[in-house]
Amino acid sequence: MNRIDQMFELCRQEERKALIVFVSAGDPSLEFTRRLIPALTEAGADLIELGVPFSDPVADGPTIQQASQRALAGGATLPAILEMAADLRRSDTRTPLVLFSYYNLVLHYGAERLAAVSGENGIDGWLLVDLPMEEEEEVLPCMKKHNLYKIPLLAPNTPAVRISGILRQAKGFAYYITVAGVTGARTELPPDLAEHLAEVRRMSPIPVAAGFGVSTPEQARTVGRQADGVIVGSRLINVLHQAENEEAAIKAGCELVRGLAQALR
Repeated sequence: MNRIDQMFELCRQEERKALIVFVSAGDPSLEFTRRLIPALTEAGADLIELGVPFSDPVADGPTIQQASQRALAGGATLPAILEMAADLRRSDTRTPLVLFSYYNLVLHYGAERLAAVSGENGIDGWLLVDLPMEEEEEVLPCMKKHNLYKIPLLAPNTPAVRISGILRQAKGFAYYITVAGVTGARTELPPDLAEHLAEVRRMSPIPVAAGFGVSTPEQARTVGRQADGVIVGSRLINVLHQAENEEAAIKAGCELVRGLAQALR
């Protein structure tokens, strides 16, 4: 089994929802990210999305855009992030790691080569925000060869017939975008979110996790009532960036994750 499957099965056994955390790899340095991730998993994060910084992150709001710019300025690259993943995997054989990126980076690196290195270095899946269903055959064969899951994205305005098509070959979990627009912490969630999530879960053969905008334990609890997992990114990045120093950042990040994890139990 892929580690993603194992993680969701464990959450089912423990009768809780999964907490998925997005980390902007290399913000402000890869050494900081290497120290941060084990602390977050110890605090309660079940799966880590490794955000690969990109110069034109069209799906991301200001928080993640700025984090990407800081990471790029600090020298973060895809090969270096893959090396960091291998380093993390040597001490943690359980926590799933998903590369969160854009297809341009995959194309430049080479899909076959990236799939092979991802598998060797302990990556469990890719989430490519700008690769539509019609073009996923560009990556699926090599991903399957190396037991990588391509995590699909579903939006609030995705028609039911398209959702069925997207989920037909999906594995791991489906990422349901809670709000229209780009990433970013929000004070309120859409009033029809529960209805939409319930419908997607009825259609989905795999777990459904919801993200974009979730920023507090209360919001996580609300989303978790209808989803199998909750995804938090921008709020964590803000907390880390606003801290006085790296030690304070890790402490604040862990406090946030502990609160979110507790809300999902």
